[in-house]
Amino acid sequence: MDTGKSTTEDSVDGGEDHAPPRPGAGPERSGWRRWTMDTRPLRRPAFRRLWTSTTATAVGSQLTAVAVPKQVYDITGSSAWVGYASLAGLLPLVVFALWGGAVADTLDRRKVLLVTNTGIAVTSLLFWAQAAAGTESVAVLMVLLALQQAFFGMNAPARSASVARLVPAGELPAANALNSTVMQTGLVLGPLLAGALIPVIGLGTLYLLDALALCAAVAAVRKLPSLLPLGGGAPRPAGPKEIAAGFRYIVARRVLLLSFLADIIAMVLGMPRALFPQLAATTYAPWGEGLALGLLYAAIPVGAVVAGLMSGTYTHIRRHGWMVIGAVLVWGAAVAASGLSGGLWWAVLFLAVAGFADMVSMVFRGAILQSAATDGMRGRMQGVFTVVVAGGPRLADLLHGTAGSAFGPRAAVAGGGLLVVVAMLALALAAPALRRYRI
Repeated sequence: MDTGKSTTEDSVDGGEDHAPPRPGAGPERSGWRRWTMDTRPLRRPAFRRLWTSTTATAVGSQLTAVAVPKQVYDITGSSAWVGYASLAGLLPLVVFALWGGAVADTLDRRKVLLVTNTGIAVTSLLFWAQAAAGTESVAVLMVLLALQQAFFGMNAPARSASVARLVPAGELPAANALNSTVMQTGLVLGPLLAGALIPVIGLGTLYLLDALALCAAVAAVRKLPSLLPLGGGAPRPAGPKEIAAGFRYIVARRVLLLSFLADIIAMVLGMPRALFPQLAATTYAPWGEGLALGLLYAAIPVGAVVAGLMSGTYTHIRRHGWMVIGAVLVWGAAVAASGLSGGLWWAVLFLAVAGFADMVSMVFRGAILQSAATDGMRGRMQGVFTVVVAGGPRLADLLHGTAGSAFGPRAAVAGGGLLVVVAMLALALAAPALRRYRI
């Protein structure tokens, strides 16, 4: 584990290079406050600024996420082209997340965040410009989407790796819960807001709103302290050797590898979103296809938001490995239960439970990556994390879509959930390093 001397809040905010404070730093919560959202990290000005930048873009980014496929569909009238456009952003995201992780370990992370947030903002302005000009070119949209995802791929590792420099190790779960909660809230509110605004202000203006939110994020990041690599020295090149060193580091530190495997098990085997349209059109058609589809898509993010609002119930726990194992098992069991449910409301309830468990897993997996890795490797760890988070659900879409066509949607959902439980139990039994990990 990466440990160091305790620092005060003023030194964290002042931009001095330092190691993370000892795990027990910060006041403990007591009474009813232990059951509500753990907001201790927000008392630290530097983290509060980073969190503010995340909050500013949580909803705005979802406006663009809705606007791009909507514009592609309006131009082509084809859902296939919507899928092709989505894939156009995957390769740049993977490549630049891995490279961006190496960059975040060699340069000032504050500067990386400034450059990449500015790049995303400029891309949003270009989205707005093409819509305002009536370009109606899918090729242009795919190029802009690839550019946007490249900037995002570089931004995410630097943002996540910075957290451990801004809060004590004991507050890492709470900090991750705060960041994840605002992102999940954006997943719920963003699409709803986009659907309400498109008939009023037009699709193109959504891009402009996203750009304005990103300007607010840039302003918040500018006030962060310098986040140069610990240990000083001249900046190192961020090339293939550094990326390869990151993968060797993961293999050498089993708990990091196991945390990634736990996420792959949960997402690849258990994420059922590709089957939601078929479930809404068949199994839950008596409730209304539109209503069923909306509820199914919203259930997991809503459960995650509830978990964030109740983060005080679990962020004080030090056995991070067991929390990841338990959360993935609950996720798998809840997904399986949703597939076995013949009623829409039961399915939605179980998916919300799965979303709650996924948030808990995300919080502690993030804390493991930030505490078990040295500062000089955190960017690369977060780069791999970004690739796993982005790629896992896409692989799940392929697997579940194929299984749903062959065995029916309910059987595919239930089977995937059960496979998660079996695979996670096998991993937990075979890998004591994850069971034993604590801070």
